[in-house]
Amino acid sequence: MKFGFDIDDTLIDLRAHAFSLYNQKLGKNVSFETFQALQRVEIHEPFGLTDEEGSAMWNSTLEEIYFTNCPPFKDALETLQALAESGHEIYYITSRPKQYCAQTKAWMEEQGFPITEGRFFCGMQDTEKVAIIKELALDIYVDDKPAVLETLNDVRTKVMLKNQSYNQHVNLPRLYDWQEFQGMLQK
Repeated sequence: MKFGFDIDDTLIDLRAHAFSLYNQKLGKNVSFETFQALQRVEIHEPFGLTDEEGSAMWNSTLEEIYFTNCPPFKDALETLQALAESGHEIYYITSRPKQYCAQTKAWMEEQGFPITEGRFFCGMQDTEKVAIIKELALDIYVDDKPAVLETLNDVRTKVMLKNQSYNQHVNLPRLYDWQEFQGMLQK
C-alpha cells in the first residue's frame, strides 16, 4: 500500500514543543491544559501576544522549533518503521517552508523515520500538497489540517484527520493515536 503523511502535528508534536519553548522564552508557566484547549492552530494567545506578535515570535524561533528535541507522537515512529519493514511505500508531504526542506529531511532521518529517495515532498502551499497527494494516488493520507483533507473528497485516497484541539469541528475519520492506526491496518 501507499501511505502519505504530513509531518507537523501529525507525526511529531510540533505545536506542543513550540508551546513549551514559548513558556521558556517568555518566562511563563502557561499550563498544558490551556494548550490542549486551543481552538486554532496558532499558540500565541495564552501568552498575551497579538496575532502580529505571535507571528513574529513563531518566525524568530522557527529553526529552534523545527530542529531541536521535538518529540514524535507516541508510536508514530514505530508505526512508520513497521510499515516500511512490511514493504509499504511511505511518502512525506509537508508544507514546511522550502528553505527548511533539506534540513527537515535530515532531521527526520536522524530521528529514525524511514525515508526513501523521491518520497519526501516539502516546501509547498496546501493546494500543491493536494495535487501531489492526487498524483501519487495514495491509499491512505494522514494530516491534521482539515483544509487539505476536505479537498480530497473526489479521490480514492482514504483520508484520516490526526486529532487536534483545533480540528474538532470537522467530520472526517480521525486518528487519535498511532497504536490505533497499526490496529486498523491489521484488520
